[in-house]
Amino acid sequence: MSVRIEASTVDDLLNKALQHLFAKGEPRKATRGDFCEVIGPTFVLTNPRARLSRSESRSKVFSAIGELFWYLSKANELDYIDWFVPDKYQNESADKKTVRSGYGNRLFNWRGIDQVQNVIDLLSRKPSSRQAVIQIIDADDVDSEEDAIPCTCTLQFLLRDGQLHLLVSMRSNDTYLGFPHDIFAFTMLQELIARTLNVELGTYLHTVGSFHLYDKHIEGAGEYLREGFQNIVPMAPMPMGDPWNGIKEILEFEAGVRVDPFAEIPAMDPYWADICRLLAIYSLTKLRPAGALAACEQIAGAITNKAYGMFIDARVSKLRDSNV
Repeated sequence: MSVRIEASTVDDLLNKALQHLFAKGEPRKATRGDFCEVIGPTFVLTNPRARLSRSESRSKVFSAIGELFWYLSKANELDYIDWFVPDKYQNESADKKTVRSGYGNRLFNWRGIDQVQNVIDLLSRKPSSRQAVIQIIDADDVDSEEDAIPCTCTLQFLLRDGQLHLLVSMRSNDTYLGFPHDIFAFTMLQELIARTLNVELGTYLHTVGSFHLYDKHIEGAGEYLREGFQNIVPMAPMPMGDPWNGIKEILEFEAGVRVDPFAEIPAMDPYWADICRLLAIYSLTKLRPAGALAACEQIAGAITNKAYGMFIDARVSKLRDSNV
């Protein structure tokens, strides 16, 4: 039933995962649509910085960054994530203001507890601890009549031989949409905590109870597989030192760039400044004000991490075609 799949990049991992689903998946029915499923697979990403798909169909850097910073905002506001992935979470919000299943408050302010800081403090005091666990889903979720409950159960951080490893347990994972986004967000959190502890980034492990592919995504998954394997272009390492001031600056910039897409990029480490540049390009290409194309091209020219090139080109080319 269970299987272990290992790869060095998210594309290699997703490629192997889909092939396994097509070969071994069992058909199932559910309220959200028919799907095929394998139970209990574990996925191992040996190079967590190779966290962005470089395929034509799954290269979703802007929505992935949006979801990550939604978590890092420490809240679960609907309008935050709706900016990046319109309509996806509308049906998961009972009050149309917040998303109960969002991870931001669960990570940083769950019943008054900052679980991320707890992990950092614990591993600072006891590096070999086996208790550095963040709980996402809880008994209230299972007892709830709402359909929208977290897919993630726990995140366990293990510091071994100077490397921070992360083991994520999922109750359920949509292969085509959720899997790549989850890997991006969780490996970024893994690296944020590793930098805070001044240790190296280790291996990422991702175990799923129900790993599935909806029938409506079969065609898209087939197209992805036909693209073949992608070039390996990992993200650059995060800069050394405490990253949280940089995160705070990016969150402040992101709030402003929604209103003013021509907002000035903050003077900060190039790694974090590049994230701001991506957010600015997203805002410019979403709002499309006069002069957006020239601004995008100028910002793109300042990007220091060439791993983002293909994502920027794809986004800006649509703007260029509209002559804005």
